Amino acid sequence: MILVHIYIKFSKFKFQITTINKQLLAMKTNHLLKASLVFSAFIALTLMAFKPINKTPNPDKPFGGLALYTVRDAMMKDARATLEKVAQAGYVNVESAGYNNGKFYNLSPADFKTLLDEMKLTPISAHQGSVTFANVDQQIADLKAAGFKYFVVPVPPMGTFIYDPVKKGMGMKGGAKALAETLNILGAKCKAAGLELLYHNHDFEFAKDGEGNVVIDYLLEHCDASIVNFQMDLYWVTKAGADPVEYFKRYPGRFKIWHVKDMDVQGRFAPVGNGKIDFKRILANKNLSGMQYYFVEQDACFNETPLEAIVISHKGLANIGFK
Repeated sequence: MILVHIYIKFSKFKFQITTINKQLLAMKTNHLLKASLVFSAFIALTLMAFKPINKTPNPDKPFGGLALYTVRDAMMKDARATLEKVAQAGYVNVESAGYNNGKFYNLSPADFKTLLDEMKLTPISAHQGSVTFANVDQQIADLKAAGFKYFVVPVPPMGTFIYDPVKKGMGMKGGAKALAETLNILGAKCKAAGLELLYHNHDFEFAKDGEGNVVIDYLLEHCDASIVNFQMDLYWVTKAGADPVEYFKRYPGRFKIWHVKDMDVQGRFAPVGNGKIDFKRILANKNLSGMQYYFVEQDACFNETPLEAIVISHKGLANIGFK
């Protein structure tokens, strides 16, 4: 008995074909040719049947934005590595919240833009909490150099914002009228330079000031819509007991950017989709609101790290219907 062993190795698969046929060697030439053709066909079909399957899932189609305030500590430690993780999570737009002394996260405006370009991330808006009448021209120039479109005032500026570390409460001094006047001046400067100015709300703007004005309502009614609009933080509106959709109806087209963050059963920040805010209802009214961009933001994390939270939130966005 003659044993003929044939080994074929393809990728991770090894086939051993054993032919026990003493008469094979004595076959006529035409029989050998036919056997060879049959054997070749068998091997081809076998390899096709056992073709390795790529089990790596396709990543989510990149969409949506991230407010970098969510990963602020990581950005200050290593901006490059952090932005790489932001891109890997599926985001395409970013909002900065790390400007100091003419730099974004310790990078010059030009270097920051280069880094974002490298990561295929687009700068859209920047929170400029340190703005004053004295430095606004420089900040505008730096935003333009970094490629931003929106100049966002995140809290009442120039010393009028109040934070109580004991009660962990926010507030303001000076009243709604003074804030509206300040925003109109800053808005005119931004428009002249080709930027758009937005004011970002928390919950305290939904309370009355010393003159009896509901601050957010006063701003919406007295800030010139051609130069000042708003970034609605959906969490803080909800926290204040107000309804985002009702504000869209009362002031259509004024809310150019949204902050999308969820609220858990304890009223704390939560990844998008892991809380109780009805984002689908709000999203159904995006055109009424005037929303052009939206950004995931989570001020603090409780059950996950910020870098884990942004991955969860991006999946939550997709499940809700954000694009």
